[in-house]
Amino acid sequence: MSGRKHIVVIGGGAVGLCAAHYLQGSGCDVTLLERGEIGEGSSLHNAGLVVPSHFVPLASPAALALGLRWMLSPESPFYIKPRLDPDLLGWLWLFARAARTTRVERAIPILRDMSVASQALYREIAAAGRFDFEYAARGLLMLFRTARGREGALKDAAHAERIGIEAQVVDADGIRALDPGLPLRARGGVFYPGDAHLTPALFVEGMRRDLSARGVQVRTSTTVTGFVTRPMGIAAVRTTGGEIAADEFVLAAGSWSPGLLSRLRVSMPLQPGKGYSITVSDPPVRLRFPLLLEEARVAVTPMGSRLRFSGTMELSGLETSVNTRRVHALLRSVPPYIGGVDPAQLEHGDVWAGLRPCSPDGLPFIGRFRNYDNLIAAAGHAMVGISLAPITGKLVAEIVHGRIPSIDLLPLRPDRYR
Repeated sequence: MSGRKHIVVIGGGAVGLCAAHYLQGSGCDVTLLERGEIGEGSSLHNAGLVVPSHFVPLASPAALALGLRWMLSPESPFYIKPRLDPDLLGWLWLFARAARTTRVERAIPILRDMSVASQALYREIAAAGRFDFEYAARGLLMLFRTARGREGALKDAAHAERIGIEAQVVDADGIRALDPGLPLRARGGVFYPGDAHLTPALFVEGMRRDLSARGVQVRTSTTVTGFVTRPMGIAAVRTTGGEIAADEFVLAAGSWSPGLLSRLRVSMPLQPGKGYSITVSDPPVRLRFPLLLEEARVAVTPMGSRLRFSGTMELSGLETSVNTRRVHALLRSVPPYIGGVDPAQLEHGDVWAGLRPCSPDGLPFIGRFRNYDNLIAAAGHAMVGISLAPITGKLVAEIVHGRIPSIDLLPLRPDRYR
């Protein structure tokens, strides 16, 4: 190595790739380690949404109320697999504490600022033209079909306007004006013109190729098995491919981060939230922009010539088996909102399950660890990992170089639950 800093990034999802992108761009030598293939944890097949409109954290009074009603129903949008798991019980207790109005109000500006900054960085990446990932800034339409759904949607829209995010309440005629080809069945919706979407597989694969071309060492099928420590820091990582020494280490391993930290006797309260997606190559409807189905908690995203249906939150541990009952329930929830959709036909699409790393308060963990001064956390983004990946990568580079961070890191510190 030259006199430049050598950084090891652990995790090859969107967050780890963006960390490597900004670290290499700021003058570091970077090695990226991925236990499997790039993006396979949760980045490859998610909804692909870039959404400043998603400013309410996962832990909120409304989410807590719905979660209590849904959590034991295997077909509900939110399901907890019954089991005696001390980590899960501790996480649920912290989640309940975080789901208070005062905590939520403190979290909202942080998520808004991160999302807006991240969207600007996506525009820069797309404008650079190094690879195409079908980035489209056409907005997002949230649809509701019940009075309760309308009430919640309008409440969120009013809150969005108060914090500077444009939200347009639209009736059926307004929706048809936005997308004349949409076979609408919902009662109305809220259009967020500032949102965008992309094709996640194109982004992670394009970023991988670009990083390799720029000299980043990308090592797939390389599992971190332990650490070589020094006083107040880490000297090297132990992997299935040998030891790798570095100046700094970035932990961007998503839902697998707590297991790695346990080797350092450090805890991080993350729960893997399983989500599902079904991607249809010859969709029955064509969309101009993504849809979010309010009551069903399902996203429908156009990706080139394909259409992706994604959603659900399942706390069932660190496993990615497909629960067909939940997949069927997800698909059955679509026709009440849009016509021309036959769940039986959609079941022939590509089904995927992935794990979103969920913190108790809905904020990611970003920053240095107190007892390991050269270990930086970049994990816990829940359902907005794609949305927040670029700003997280930029923050990691700012931390490494000792610069003033673009976002206040105090609420995101990884030791905040010590």
